[in-house]
Amino acid sequence: MKKIGNIFFSILILAGSLLSAEALAQEESQKNFEGVEFLTGFGWGKLKLQGDYHVYPLVVDFDFNLKPMIKKLNLSPRPLWQFQIEPFISYVDRPSSDLETGLSFMLKIGVLPQTSRFQPFLIGGAGLIYITEHTYEEAGEFNFIEQAGIGLHYFFTHDTAFTVQGRYRHLSNADTGYPNRGINNQFILTGISKRF
Repeated sequence: MKKIGNIFFSILILAGSLLSAEALAQEESQKNFEGVEFLTGFGWGKLKLQGDYHVYPLVVDFDFNLKPMIKKLNLSPRPLWQFQIEPFISYVDRPSSDLETGLSFMLKIGVLPQTSRFQPFLIGGAGLIYITEHTYEEAGEFNFIEQAGIGLHYFFTHDTAFTVQGRYRHLSNADTGYPNRGINNQFILTGISKRF
């Protein structure tokens, strides 16, 4: 139960950050909703008794600017700082044909100034997932995910970028049922990002 509390606490902090950033953005006449990303790719992992776990996700990221909130702390970061709301749906073809769907809350931090054509970044967050796959690793269909990764935006126009990401994802039920061995996946995602 403590793990669930930590996950929900993290989600609440991220959501609170979003709401604070929105209010501050309105005060400073800055855009809070910065863009949207459409990503797809492939995820793979192993199940202890059922073999390979293959995932083909479709992801939409709604990007929100965190810089107005950060500026209130007398900091002026030049790189990207974004909060993302990330709904997704995934087709699973191994060990059997199934479906995943869920919602993640992500933090994305850039490495270079936000005006750079090449924008490497770090990304991480947590969320909720529903899986129709019945595995020996998890007690039920409703689970939690934690994920982290690295990525790169390449802006080929002023407001449109080719995006690539590598992610690690851990899926488990946070000890709400037995078994809870967890499912670990690696992902390669690619797609288009549009900045407003």
